[in-house]
Amino acid sequence: MSIQADNRWTRAIIPALLIHVSIGTVYCWSVFKQLIADRLGAPAGTVEWGFSLAIFFLGMSAAFLGPMVERDIKKSALISMVCFVVGFAGTGASIAAGWLPGVFIFYGAIMGVGLGVGYLTPVKNLMLWFKENKGLATGIAVAGFGLAKAIASPVMEWLINTVGLVAMFYVLSVVYAVFMFLGFLLIKRPADYVHSPDEQVSRFAVMKKPVFWGIWLAFYINITCGLALISQEKDILHDVLRQLPRFSGLSDSAFALAIAGTVGAVLAVDAVFNTLGRLGFSTLSDHFRRRETAYVILFVMSIAVCVLEIATKGIDNALLWVVLAMLFLVNAGYGGGFSTLPVLLDEHFGIKAVSTTHGLTLSAWGIAGLSGNQLASFVVTHASDQAHRYAALIPVLAVLYAVALVSILLVNRVRGDRPAEG
Repeated sequence: MSIQADNRWTRAIIPALLIHVSIGTVYCWSVFKQLIADRLGAPAGTVEWGFSLAIFFLGMSAAFLGPMVERDIKKSALISMVCFVVGFAGTGASIAAGWLPGVFIFYGAIMGVGLGVGYLTPVKNLMLWFKENKGLATGIAVAGFGLAKAIASPVMEWLINTVGLVAMFYVLSVVYAVFMFLGFLLIKRPADYVHSPDEQVSRFAVMKKPVFWGIWLAFYINITCGLALISQEKDILHDVLRQLPRFSGLSDSAFALAIAGTVGAVLAVDAVFNTLGRLGFSTLSDHFRRRETAYVILFVMSIAVCVLEIATKGIDNALLWVVLAMLFLVNAGYGGGFSTLPVLLDEHFGIKAVSTTHGLTLSAWGIAGLSGNQLASFVVTHASDQAHRYAALIPVLAVLYAVALVSILLVNRVRGDRPAEG
């Protein structure tokens, strides 16, 4: 394939979106997880491990394969495509065979590796092509990852209703293979970039620096809190709406029918805020002297809306609006934490180390993928007031966000110690 236009749109933005819009469909898991459970006769909680393993392998593969992405993004783009497509198609084959472990192997492990490598591959390339607007560039790519769910979910539902669950996996495997192969063909470093093996950054040297762990902890807490809240969104809304006078007297069936549209609309707006957060916080960071400032704003905002929700408990007229504000803004901060991370790491470790340090830090995502939902489940199950058990989660999140804020403020005290870019 011959590409005449060798510019940052054809070599960075377009391939980044092709790759991230494909792999971002991992977040469409909720569309078909219950169908998989029903088809295989397995408990939904057991099947849920397919998604948890995918996020875990995403983080771990990014942590270990970051140096490979540094050396050769063509190779990493190809590996990502092969692992993701084989994993997605293999999931369909496992369902057809009635083999639950296959879902864990293909969707969890193999596809998870494709996710981790594919997530990293476009990021440094974007920062090299957009040296003056690194935050905006990474925000665009990561926004593609966030938008994938909104784009693919209705397509998946239509395919499931039209050709069936297994065929849906096969059809979309072909589509994503085409998208990601085009991304592989298009992606390219700027002409003036030369990778030197002598400049390869040691992962162990990075991990010895306290500033790395300060960033890692803040990133981990942001994801854990985001997943804890996001995993309980529907139940939180049910809990809040049930307290309102207009809904309190309805039977369970009438209540479910009355709020179905409300919940659907809220979840759709959530996706918009998540995407806006990915674009907004990273772009905002371009205008600050220190990139940590975007994270400080993110955590202060998240603490404020959690505290406001606690303060308005029992005030029916205000509670719903405060809860909506909390859900929307925490979603925005959750997305913003992802898009701002690469430029924050660039500030402290330099552009030459971004794929390595970014991959190491994404291990927090893998661990949070296992801990976020479990945290929410534990708090809700052990809440003293079971009538409003979901409200018990909010003070816990506020404390965790406060810890993350302290961590990033300590990072902010450290001057960027990155090497000269030469």
